Amino acid sequence: MSQSITLSVVIVNYNVREFLEQAIKSALSALAEMRHEIWVVDNASTDGSVDFIRTMFPQVHLLVNRTNVGFAKANNQALAQCRGDFICLLNPDTIVEEKTFSTMVEFFGRHPEAGAAGCKVLNPDGSLQLACRRSFPTPWVAFGKISGLAALFPNSRCFGRYNLTYLDPDQTAEVEAISGSFMMFRRAVFAQVGFLDESFFMYGEDLDYCFRIREEGWKIYYVPDTRIIHFKGESSKKSPFEQRSLFYQAMRLFVHKHLDKGRALIPMWILLVAIRVRSLFAHLSALARLIALPAVDLAFMSVNLALAIYGRFQPLFPWKSFVIVHVLYSLIWLLLLARHEVYQRHPFSYVKAGSAVLLGWIVNSALTFFFKDIGFSRLVVLYAGLLNLVALPGWRLLFKVMAHINVHYLQGVWGSRFLHPQTLLVMDVDGAEQLLRRLQLRLENHYRVTGLILAGETEQIRQISGVPVLGAIDQIAEVIRQKKIQQVIFATERIANFQILSIISADHGRPVTFKWIPPAMDVIIGKASVDYVEDLPFLDIEYRLHEMSNRWLKRSLDIVLSFLLLLYSSPRYVWCRLVEKRRLQANVYAGVRGRPFTLWRFSDSPSRRRPGPSLMWWSVFKGDMSMVGCALPTSSAQPPLLKPGWTGLERLQQDNGLAGSDRERLQLYYMKNYSVWLDLEIIFQTVLHTLKR
Repeated sequence: MSQSITLSVVIVNYNVREFLEQAIKSALSALAEMRHEIWVVDNASTDGSVDFIRTMFPQVHLLVNRTNVGFAKANNQALAQCRGDFICLLNPDTIVEEKTFSTMVEFFGRHPEAGAAGCKVLNPDGSLQLACRRSFPTPWVAFGKISGLAALFPNSRCFGRYNLTYLDPDQTAEVEAISGSFMMFRRAVFAQVGFLDESFFMYGEDLDYCFRIREEGWKIYYVPDTRIIHFKGESSKKSPFEQRSLFYQAMRLFVHKHLDKGRALIPMWILLVAIRVRSLFAHLSALARLIALPAVDLAFMSVNLALAIYGRFQPLFPWKSFVIVHVLYSLIWLLLLARHEVYQRHPFSYVKAGSAVLLGWIVNSALTFFFKDIGFSRLVVLYAGLLNLVALPGWRLLFKVMAHINVHYLQGVWGSRFLHPQTLLVMDVDGAEQLLRRLQLRLENHYRVTGLILAGETEQIRQISGVPVLGAIDQIAEVIRQKKIQQVIFATERIANFQILSIISADHGRPVTFKWIPPAMDVIIGKASVDYVEDLPFLDIEYRLHEMSNRWLKRSLDIVLSFLLLLYSSPRYVWCRLVEKRRLQANVYAGVRGRPFTLWRFSDSPSRRRPGPSLMWWSVFKGDMSMVGCALPTSSAQPPLLKPGWTGLERLQQDNGLAGSDRERLQLYYMKNYSVWLDLEIIFQTVLHTLKR
């Protein structure tokens, strides 16, 4: 006769493969000492989750749906087959402590009246996830939540009942409902209560199940003796408006099912109206966040167009025509800004903003030239385009400059979201240098690693690849406070999950984001996001630098800038040649495809012992070099893929100890992503770095 299974863990997955792997690994570690089974129900994922689970976790029971049947129905499919004395519904974007399941089973053993229980659930920043303990949304409870009184008076028993914010988060308490991200209950409860209500597609099914458990006479507990971290919302973040609608639809369904029975002092229609009002405000708030940056750009465009029209037609101002051209021209510019991902991935990229404005100016000029009915004034389009070309990239550039010189308000408010946050890397010594270099050399979503915490006996190691070791594992909290760390990345298996969650839950005195790099995976897992750190693929792609138009633009920029710099440097050249009597020395380098070129340099000054200036601007003007290119190659180096340049991505990354493969990767990235705006950004960054040194 086979032994009974103590615990069945049920996980519903939908397109969160990277998170799911961490959830299963942490669950297996926590289940090592008890008889268990894990069920994964996949709701028609398209990210390779099914094949991945079959390959990596053959011991897991896998159920595959051809369509997304919803959270409740997917759980029911596993509930119908699992055999554990206890059942735990676990979200795929969670990580549990090593003792989580055993702690919860022991709690049930001490409390026979407990039908269901949930543990302490943390957000990735270490704060308590309020949904892990709550009350049912009765009219008064909902009023406190919807009116904002619960936020104003969180310690009030009268207004703070929805999320029970007046309770000590570290004290066990009987509650009305717990979160479906971690819900454990007895098999006897399942036998009495039955399956989840499949009317709830997503959201609300946990509230409904808790209500039904209490109706059967069982108690529900919040147990903070163990913790999990819940990244919350990863599988639903791609359609936030739809998910928000599903949430409030679920709330209305819950009210109709359980609370609309004529027992309340306040009519239920008031609660239903309040839910709809709350839903409206939630959508409006999300919409406001969505249009915030476009609104800023539109404000600049409005002012610029008004100035252009006033400059062209003063002292008159044709208001009627202004409205028409403003709507048309601004809409085109906004659409192109959105097309360049300025309002999504690159909100503060002045390069992409400049490219979009320039392209919009061309489109608007064409409309003015070819369509007389909507044409207004070519000079107005020209003036407005020039002003937008300064204003829209300009305010983004100003923002980055202020952040770069450590304007503390910007670093604190925006640093962890849009800028490069101060990052602490917690890792093993083995492979540390390779991982550190890969993070430092990322050209998108760059990680500014401030310091390292090394796991194990590493007292003799002071730095790795120029990054200082700031302390040991038990000093992480102190390092975060002292160095004003904004982001911590864990990349080691030597720290137990309970240690990591203890670090996360500590009070660091400032907002801190925590991320993971799972072993043997080229991803960084953070709050509802996955960032890939693998090397960029460069097979079967077209390089923008090879396009004739881009080659012409690059050459034109080289000629203009080198000519201006030659004029600026000519007095110094004349002084070196005629006054100091220095000689010109020829240095031969290998250019593109190994073709040699000569870079002339004045001899060193014997009296002042300083190197003589080179005639690099002349080489750029002739076409042997470029303003932006690769580093000057050594005699042993392979022929470069680019013209040697005054600056380039290699120069910006020179502090990171570039290897030959790193240099080639940077050159390929530059060729693939070339634009004249990228050149200007690299030149600007070089000047900024030079001044800062």
